[in-house]
Amino acid sequence: MTAPVLPASRAKRASTDAAATAWALAARSGDRHAAEHFVRALHHDVLCYVAHLSGDPQTAHDLTQDTFARAFGSLHRFEGRASARTWLLSIARRAVADSFRHAAARPRLADTPDWQAAVERVQPSGLPGFEDGVALLDLLEALPDERREAFVLTQVVGLTYEEAAGFTGCPVGTVRSRVSRARAALERQLLEAEAPAALTA
Repeated sequence: MTAPVLPASRAKRASTDAAATAWALAARSGDRHAAEHFVRALHHDVLCYVAHLSGDPQTAHDLTQDTFARAFGSLHRFEGRASARTWLLSIARRAVADSFRHAAARPRLADTPDWQAAVERVQPSGLPGFEDGVALLDLLEALPDERREAFVLTQVVGLTYEEAAGFTGCPVGTVRSRVSRARAALERQLLEAEAPAALTA
């Protein structure tokens, strides 16, 4: 009889979560080596999450740095009850919310160009996948906030539905429903976008 085996990606993520949590706990007592490993293990996930949640890749790196700064500032309170990934993403969520509040309170001195147009102007648009990436950001931005968050947490960051539910504070069924509706909306938008091209072909 063989033991059940997790899919490779899930097993790898579980291993990364366990290691990142151990590194966070070690970093809490001042281990700089562990702190570096903790940042490296979860930096990409935080960056992806804040980029999609904020809808602004231009500020994603600043928000990611802010997230880790906050995390290290409160690391002494981290006890490992939840995974370091879940704990860190909750901090990232607050960092994004605070940035929205700060931006709303700050008076606008001048009109600024649309960030997507600015990105398109400075990036080499001939790179494979560039236009697809911009299109995906456009599609995700059209989703309601709670559906976009559920989709990004499970489909981009890679949390399970149970982890996403714990993270967002809503039932697992609600997360599944939001992801399902987000996926259906994205598919519908893709079909609508492709329809004119098919007619002119």
